[in-house]
Amino acid sequence: MTNKPFIHPYIPNSVPEVRKEMMDFVGIKDTEEIYAWIPEKLRFRRRLDLPEPIRSEAEMRSHLEKILNKNVTCKEYLSFLGGGCWQHYVPAVVDEVVNRAEFVTAYCGGTYSDFGKFQARFEFYSMMGEMLGVEAVSEPIYDWATAAGFSLRMASRVTGRNEVLIPAQMSPDRLAVIKTQCQPEEMSNSVHVIPVAYDEKTGRMDMDDLKSKLSEKTAGVYFEVPGYFGVIEDDPAAICAAAHEAGAVAVVGVDPISLGVLEAPGNYGADIICGDLQSLGVHMYCGGGQSGFIAMKDEERFVGECPLAFYTLVETVDGQFGYAEMLPERTSYEARDKGKDWVGTASGLWTIAAAVYMSLMGPQGMQEIGETMVQNANYAKKLLDEVPGVETKFDSTFKEFVVNFDKTGKTVEEINKALTAKKIYGGIDLSKQYPELGQSALYCFTEVITVDDVKTLVDALKEVC
Repeated sequence: MTNKPFIHPYIPNSVPEVRKEMMDFVGIKDTEEIYAWIPEKLRFRRRLDLPEPIRSEAEMRSHLEKILNKNVTCKEYLSFLGGGCWQHYVPAVVDEVVNRAEFVTAYCGGTYSDFGKFQARFEFYSMMGEMLGVEAVSEPIYDWATAAGFSLRMASRVTGRNEVLIPAQMSPDRLAVIKTQCQPEEMSNSVHVIPVAYDEKTGRMDMDDLKSKLSEKTAGVYFEVPGYFGVIEDDPAAICAAAHEAGAVAVVGVDPISLGVLEAPGNYGADIICGDLQSLGVHMYCGGGQSGFIAMKDEERFVGECPLAFYTLVETVDGQFGYAEMLPERTSYEARDKGKDWVGTASGLWTIAAAVYMSLMGPQGMQEIGETMVQNANYAKKLLDEVPGVETKFDSTFKEFVVNFDKTGKTVEEINKALTAKKIYGGIDLSKQYPELGQSALYCFTEVITVDDVKTLVDALKEVC
C-alpha cells in the first residue's frame, strides 16, 4: 500500500492538484525554487522534529484540552503579580458588549465595516482624552512597550534630534522593546536610548542625573507615573519643565486606571502620553490582553508624526457630520514604506471594552477604585513590614511596591516556589534585573485583593521566610 500525502482538511492548497496548478501558474517545477534566493548558510536542511499531524478533529480537541488543562488560573491561585498585566475586575456588561456581532470581526476588532464602531471609538477617545488631559488619542497598538517606542520615535521626528532619556527603573521587557524600536542598527533614523538613574532611597527619578544628561541632542524625556516600582513621582511637572527647557518633548507613560486619583499628565506638561488599556476592562488572557495607546496635544507637529490611526467626528462636503478615520496618509496602511513608522495589527476591540468600562465607572467610580487600591497597597505594606525579615521599600504607592527579603536569608526564587506550593503567586523577582535592590520582588494589590487575601499572604510568608 502506497503512502498517500496528508491533505489538511482546512488548507485547500495542500491538495496535490491545487499545489501543481499554483506552481504551473508561477512557472516553477518544485517549491524549492521559491527559496533559492535565500543564502545557503541560512537554510535549514534537516527534517523538522515535529510530531505527526493529527488527522481527526476530535483527536485534536482532546490533545489541546490536555495541554490547556495544565494551566492554573488566578481563580484557583491567589495572585500578587503585576508589572504591566494586572488582575482587575471586569464587569460582566463589558464582555457582553465587546462580544456583540457588530463589534467582533474575524481580525482584531477592525473597522472594515462600521456598524457603530467609529462612534464607539470616538466615545473611547473622548473619555480617554478627558482622563489624560489632552485632545488627541490614537487607535491602540500591541502594548504599552510598543506605544512607548513609537512615542519616543515621534519625539525624535518632532525635534529633529536623536537621543531620548528614559528611567533606569522601568520594566525590563518594556525597555527591551523600546531599544528594539529606537536603535536598530540598519536604520538611518535610529534613536539612542540613555538611562537616567533613580534615587535608591525614594525610587524616583534622580533630577540631578536627568539635568546632567539633557543636551541639545535630547529629543524627549520619558518617565512613568506610577513607575515600574509602583512609585509616584512627587513633581512630574518639574521633569516636564526640564525637558521643555532643553527643547525636548515630555513623554509620560501612565496606567490609566490610576487617573481617578492622580493628576492627568496633560495638566502637568506632558506632550505625548502612552500606556496600556489592559487595566480598563480587559481580562489578562494569559498575558495577552494588552493594548498600547498614544495620546497627545492637538497640535499638528504631534498629530502629524503619530503613526497610528485616528477616528473622529468630521464634517462632510455637504455639511453633514459623520465618523471617519482622520489623516490616514500618515499610517503605513496607506503610505506603506513612506509611513511615519511601520505598524501592523491593531488591538481596536479593546477600545470598546475600555469605553464600556469607563462609561460604567464614571469619574466617581474611577476615583473610588483608585482610592481602594491605594488603601489596599498601604494596608499590605503595614502588615508585610511586621513579618520578620521582610521590609517594604519606597513610599508613595499606588497599587504596587517593592518588597525586600534580604534579612530572611532566602532568595525570591525560593520564597516564590514555597508560596506557589501554597497556591499563591508571589511578586515579580527583581533580583536579576535590579541587583542593587538585593533579593526584592514587585508585589501588586488591586481592587480584587481583599483584607483576607492580604492576611493569607502575610501568614504564608511568616511560614516560608
